[in-house]
Amino acid sequence: MAVHSVSDVTKYIKNIFDGERALQNIMIRGELSNFKRYASGHCYFTLKDAGASLKSVMFRSRAQSLRFEPVNGLKVVVTGTVSVYERDGVYQLYADRMMPEGAGELALAFEQLKERLTAEGLFAPEHKQPLPKFPHTIGVVTSVSGAVLRDIYHVAKRRNPSVQLVLYPVQVQGEGSAEQVAAGIRFFNEKYPVDVLIVGRGGGSAEDLWSFNEEIVVRAIFASRLPVISAVGHETDYTLADFVSDVRAATPSQAAELAVPDTAELARYVEALAARLQGRAQGALAAKKSRLSGLLTRSVLRNPQQLLDARRQRLDMAAEKLRQLTENRLQQQKHALALQVEKLELMDPLKVLLRGYGIVSGAEGKILRSAAELEAGQRVQVRLADGGFAAVVESVTDGGK
Repeated sequence: MAVHSVSDVTKYIKNIFDGERALQNIMIRGELSNFKRYASGHCYFTLKDAGASLKSVMFRSRAQSLRFEPVNGLKVVVTGTVSVYERDGVYQLYADRMMPEGAGELALAFEQLKERLTAEGLFAPEHKQPLPKFPHTIGVVTSVSGAVLRDIYHVAKRRNPSVQLVLYPVQVQGEGSAEQVAAGIRFFNEKYPVDVLIVGRGGGSAEDLWSFNEEIVVRAIFASRLPVISAVGHETDYTLADFVSDVRAATPSQAAELAVPDTAELARYVEALAARLQGRAQGALAAKKSRLSGLLTRSVLRNPQQLLDARRQRLDMAAEKLRQLTENRLQQQKHALALQVEKLELMDPLKVLLRGYGIVSGAEGKILRSAAELEAGQRVQVRLADGGFAAVVESVTDGGK
């Protein structure tokens, strides 16, 4: 009996799988688990149901066409080929396509991206910019062919013939269209500033409108410093561009109506304002005239001397009150001054000398205040009220003896 290597056996089994037509381009339903997308772009996952599991791989060239993000627990239908991975000796599914089961691929991709961008705050009302009231130049990002551009042009020119429209022509569906739309938005922001932008296209299927659900377009609108009006499809069509734009228009024609004020309507509005202003001015003038007539009938205007007499009387009363306050204040200050002078006179040493007292000082002029400072034979000076004399102390006695 021949002995075979592991590689020979594995290769033989792989050839059996590869030769089985039933395993080529097969569609398999299952639940995603262990899904992981590597930095290389390759995706590895397991398809499972209640009875079995199948290892699977989707290489980058196929995975980059996914419009939704696969997540664990999602039920999907995967199309691909079942073969053997020789290194590990296991069979696995090499996936070419993946479709969510139940909800359509586009619907799921729409909800997933909407949820993620909502969490980032891209659709928050505080980021919305107001539209300019009187724009001079309007940028339009749309296809050069079709009715959209024609509708925008006719409506805008009908409402204001002097408004200028600048077109950035783009492809609005198909491969590369989202990149072109985003580039058009950036062009007006960076190189050709306008007052407001209209971004959109006509109606179509979800697939036709998908460029306006692409993340690159949504982020370009969010980053725009210029106000953006989205005009994608018909009234019932909603794209992520509608949610992120500053204003959504149901149709391209309505976008032009939102962007361009109607000059005829403005003229009527100005005329109405002028009429209201004239009416208010006339009413205010009539009120002033009536008030003036009432003032002229007052007695004080017929005899203005009455007004002066009352003021003279109030002035006299104020002057008298001021005089009394001044006089009272002066008397108080005189009385306080007299008290201070009396205190100073009581403290004057000459007053004391006049009552018969004297001031005794030593040889150095030091005033002697106690008998303890004297001794027999000491020469002293005695100051009296009208003069003084020198003396010699004969004896010293204690004041208590």
